[in-house]
Amino acid sequence: MLRHLTDNAATEAFGARLAAVVRPGDVVALSGPLGAGKTSIARGMLAALGLEGEAPSPTFAIVQPYAPPETRLPVVHVDLYRIEDPAEIEELGIDEARADSVLVIEWPERAPGWWPDALALSLNFAPDGGRALTAMVPTAWEGRWPLT
Repeated sequence: MLRHLTDNAATEAFGARLAAVVRPGDVVALSGPLGAGKTSIARGMLAALGLEGEAPSPTFAIVQPYAPPETRLPVVHVDLYRIEDPAEIEELGIDEARADSVLVIEWPERAPGWWPDALALSLNFAPDGGRALTAMVPTAWEGRWPLT
């Protein structure tokens, strides 16, 4: 499924629409080259879930948790860009957090096979300067996808 996002505002708005349907236990996997808009989707989602101020990119922290009352739902925003060995992921405690949180994973290709049931969103640069978003929608998302 392909969707066109015209600019950064549209990318964040898409994240906000995603926030309306996510629930604890969901995994949203965001792939794409540097600067394609992965963090913008996460920021739009976090803002719509109630986060005040701009969410930092977790590139250096790797894992950035958010919990009520900061956000409506617990969210764990993860950036695997700096992970070189998938075995390192076990040390992050991400799977334990999944039981009661929404996981937003940037660079999921650094951990192939870890989240087979994730909503997999891939962003690429479009010729007009926007973004082309491709979604692989798992069965668990039926009835929640496509977003309106």
